Amino acid sequence: MGLTIHYALHARIRSPKRAMQLVEHLRSRALDLPFKEVGEIVELAGPECDFTGRDRDDPLRWLLTQARQLVAVEDEYHQVPPEQLVAFSIWPGEGCEQANFGLAIYPQTIEVEDWSGKKTLDTEVKQWSWKSFCKTQYSSDPALGGAENFLRCHLSVIHLLDHAQALGILGEVKDEGEYWEKRDVRSLVEEVVEWNEQIAGLVGRMKDSFGGGIEAAILKYQNFEHLEARGRKEE
Repeated sequence: MGLTIHYALHARIRSPKRAMQLVEHLRSRALDLPFKEVGEIVELAGPECDFTGRDRDDPLRWLLTQARQLVAVEDEYHQVPPEQLVAFSIWPGEGCEQANFGLAIYPQTIEVEDWSGKKTLDTEVKQWSWKSFCKTQYSSDPALGGAENFLRCHLSVIHLLDHAQALGILGEVKDEGEYWEKRDVRSLVEEVVEWNEQIAGLVGRMKDSFGGGIEAAILKYQNFEHLEARGRKEE
């Protein structure tokens, strides 16, 4: 729960070598942007790509979790881990979620089992593709730098997606802060303030209902009570 950038990548290529080149170009651009950390490129294949085989504290677990695709069949979602991938992680800054970028190939079919027995499903997943997201909202915590830190994190991810577009591998972007479409910094700041107020109001109502014991990143904000009041002003 929180303001997030969703994005998809897709390269019309066949060669793993070309996939590596494209991801290397993307990482090179990431190194020029003000990210706190830019990880090394990893190249994995087979069972190495399945996050379920990783310990919870494995540094690659989140990257591999995001690398999987989900196939919906009759209101059920089935996980499709990649067969091969080349990818890297970035950490935009304090309070921001890790973002993962890469390209992967997936099986064309998977076997699933339900009440009727085993069956084979077509995944219909594009090859050399990637779907991921990065939650940036909580980098707006005043204790972490407030709006300035949030803008650095959010805009850095957007600028990296701009480069993906220049490389011809950008599929789609859904920016809940609407900066991708508007390119309006002031509007983006107003949007994250509104999100903070709405979530603080929601968390406040949950605390009232459940009598405490609620964990939420917004509770760490020094101005939580102020945000909560504004988020609940219509009650």
